[in-house]
Amino acid sequence: MTLKNLIPFFMLLCSFSCFAQQEDYTADQIAPALKTRATAVIRKMETTVNMQADDHVIMTVKKVVTVLNKNGDEQAELTLWYSKNLAIKSAKGIILDAFGKPTGKFTLSNFSDHSAVSDISLFEDDRLKHFAPTVLNYPYTVVCEYELRFKQNLMIPVWRAGGIPGVAVASNSFTFTCKPEDKIRIKSTNYKGEPEITESPKSKSMTWTVKNVPAFKPEPFAPDPESYCTTIKIAPEAFNYYGYKGNYQNWKELGMWEYTELIKNRQNLPADAIATVKTLVQGVDNDKDKARKIYEYVQRKTRYISVQIGIGGHMPMQASEVQQLSYGDCKALVNYTQSLLNVINIPSYYCVVNAGNFKKDMDADFASMNQGNHIILCLPLKNDTTWLECTNQAIPFGFLGTFTDDRTVLACTPEGGKILRTPALTTSMNIQKRRAELGLDEEGNVQGSLNTVYSGAQYDNCNQLIGQSLKEQLKLLKGTYDIGNIDFRSCKIIQDKGETPRTTELLEFSIPRYASRTNNHFYLVPNAFNRKRTVPEVSNRTLPLFINRGYVDEDELIYTLPDKVEIEHIPKDTFIKNEFGTYQASIKKEGNKLIYNRKFVLNNGTHPAERYAAFTDFITDVSTADQVKVIFKSII
Repeated sequence: MTLKNLIPFFMLLCSFSCFAQQEDYTADQIAPALKTRATAVIRKMETTVNMQADDHVIMTVKKVVTVLNKNGDEQAELTLWYSKNLAIKSAKGIILDAFGKPTGKFTLSNFSDHSAVSDISLFEDDRLKHFAPTVLNYPYTVVCEYELRFKQNLMIPVWRAGGIPGVAVASNSFTFTCKPEDKIRIKSTNYKGEPEITESPKSKSMTWTVKNVPAFKPEPFAPDPESYCTTIKIAPEAFNYYGYKGNYQNWKELGMWEYTELIKNRQNLPADAIATVKTLVQGVDNDKDKARKIYEYVQRKTRYISVQIGIGGHMPMQASEVQQLSYGDCKALVNYTQSLLNVINIPSYYCVVNAGNFKKDMDADFASMNQGNHIILCLPLKNDTTWLECTNQAIPFGFLGTFTDDRTVLACTPEGGKILRTPALTTSMNIQKRRAELGLDEEGNVQGSLNTVYSGAQYDNCNQLIGQSLKEQLKLLKGTYDIGNIDFRSCKIIQDKGETPRTTELLEFSIPRYASRTNNHFYLVPNAFNRKRTVPEVSNRTLPLFINRGYVDEDELIYTLPDKVEIEHIPKDTFIKNEFGTYQASIKKEGNKLIYNRKFVLNNGTHPAERYAAFTDFITDVSTADQVKVIFKSII
């Protein structure tokens, strides 16, 4: 490093002296208990959010993290988002070696700049800056700080302390500062004690601190991290967002604001759209059937494209624009569908939901704008509430699927916000029912047909095949049915989109030498297509066992046996039942037929951590039973 470069380097180093307080950041100063199971250790982190005004919120983050091995590199990276509403004011840092000696520095000019537009977005004004240090020797330490400015206070970032597998925390604090007269709501989760409060005539500060949190290994079937991590949520009662001002203390008031300011005035339709709606429902008396006609019209006419601009991506496009352009994001398509239903006086609710295959509720006790990520539509029909996913052109009417089922949502109505729950796809509804007619010859070859019906949460199991060419379908099937030399000859997918949606998969195939042969003996595993894999064992588990979704698998495989064999061994029937589910399997011979029946039920639910060992035993027993063999002897 030249003398010219040394001067700014040491100026930058000095700028961190106040935060670091000349602390010794050599790696060997880390407490041994924090190194256990750790790939990185947060030595010190301070997050400060200063709400100076409703349109001027400053967040400053100062962080010292030691990366112990390559698996912890991600903790040394910085990704900072920015937009018209969020500015990066500064970012800088230094890199220390294992002995705490500086080896490098970085400023905002060293960050790469990227568009944050997703592949499905048409408009999106978010961008991000990213920095990843290039370090070859471990351990190393990064001392950094950055400052962000928010031009709004409706969505204060949630503070989460720890909860990242493999990352230990020596000290992590969060300070929120506002004016003494500002009214705010606070919800802390898994925080012991009370925050430290500092007051002056001009400001009020609250500080939460966690210390000496050991690292933990990722645990399979873990619950939502919010159930065990320390989190602080803050929501000011009076807010400003892109110039839109409001005030709320609960979901009713927030839902009222969303309806009044973001939705109500976005539902005008041109005359031709109104005429189309009235024509569509002529002769239809039932409101649900009318809604079905409208929904299917929206599916035919529109396509989903994300549009994340304007008031932070929370205000939908005008319904008239969707009518003209035939595209929109979830907000726009729900708003458009609701507008069409309004024409024929069918009420509906614009609903904010936290979508994803992992079910997550809106917090019924703490209203805030940053809990949802998707919009769906609710039709409170008499004695028959119906829910609509408006972004999917293929999904059946009234069927939500695993993306939004069984969770609370915020319904934005003229009367205010309401917390509702979407219908659950229960274990007994989530069925995969399979029947196979198979022929086994003297060489151990199997060929035949497979008929599988999927419903409930399993309705979408064939989605990757729908719309593909036959050649691509047969290729994809080899990955789904993990049998090394299976050869598919035909594939047909049929979808029933009625009241109980079902997908039927019809296959024809052959499996050369599926039954292994040793001299004149054959060994056949009757369960060819649905063998349960074991789950990892976890010693000293700390988190509850969480089974997100239950299901039922039923299999019947009928083998026609060759004439010149006789059965030497048929395994006994198996039956297992416990709190996690049930398993039963039987094999019997009727004439020249070998009939294999299997039913596996996995129940959803949460269980204490100490029950995980019993769960692994259950799955292991199922896996073992799934692999039993029937032994044949060739008759010469």
